Amino acid sequence: MASHTPSHTPSHTPSHATGRPGHEPSPGTSRVPGHEPPVLIASDLDRTLIYSAAALALRMPDAEAPRLLCVEVYGHQPLSYMTETAAELLTGLARTSVFVPTTTRTREQYGRIRLPGPAPRFAICANGGHLLVDGESDPDWQASVRDRLDAACAPLEDVRAHLLRTADPAWLLKERVAEDLFAYLVVERALLPGNYVKELGEWAEERGWTVSLQGRKIYAVPKPLTKSAAVAEVARRTGAGEVLGAGDSLLDADLLLAADRAWRPGHGELADEGWTAPHVTALPERGVAAGEEILRAFAARAVEARTATARTATT
Repeated sequence: MASHTPSHTPSHTPSHATGRPGHEPSPGTSRVPGHEPPVLIASDLDRTLIYSAAALALRMPDAEAPRLLCVEVYGHQPLSYMTETAAELLTGLARTSVFVPTTTRTREQYGRIRLPGPAPRFAICANGGHLLVDGESDPDWQASVRDRLDAACAPLEDVRAHLLRTADPAWLLKERVAEDLFAYLVVERALLPGNYVKELGEWAEERGWTVSLQGRKIYAVPKPLTKSAAVAEVARRTGAGEVLGAGDSLLDADLLLAADRAWRPGHGELADEGWTAPHVTALPERGVAAGEEILRAFAARAVEARTATARTATT
């Protein structure tokens, strides 16, 4: 994955990117000599490809609204959607590229999602803490993540204790620990003090952690726990020739920086910060329309990459 320098990077966003030296596939991958290396597409899910009813942002007359496909049910209720056009695009991409769902969700939360098309062989959960291979978490990857966290940042228990100590019951709805890797608070945004996230981010920075506000959730995540590191491992195993990425939050910034080409929607933390980089396209579309546009961009670039590789092979 290429390394790029952003024109603006939030101080509490992981700024490092993990490359894939040599682009060599690991033993046991399906790469065939003489065949072009695959395009790897690593995308965040929530508010990037899939959307809750509250996040759809359908700014058009009802009669002109796109047809929607439900991709997640929780508590016997439909929860997340994508447009039918987006579903068709994703199905095509999953059949011609290495599509890797890349999410901060826990494994259990990810398991509720039913994306269209063939089941991805690889998926990344817990912000890079778990690398799923055919639905099972890779134990070697788990061990390497744990070693990095133990060596580089304050313990989860310390951070959780600080969150609970500083959160005000007036706006705190609940607190959670995800996969014994990171913590988050669910808050009432209207009552959240304007300086709380900034002050929490400064406190966390000194201890090797980063903070991200996404909707009603405030995440505290260890800096070594990144989506880009897990994506680099998938790229190494598959021998990917090009990596494409997409995401909307500060926790996606390292993924977008490490990709060869990337896209972000017109909503979310990155858009609010005005965050960009030379190889990152800031889309104007918001809501579920942005998810559809991201998949169109993925599809177009994947075709370009395969065509360029084929031309090189014949010259």
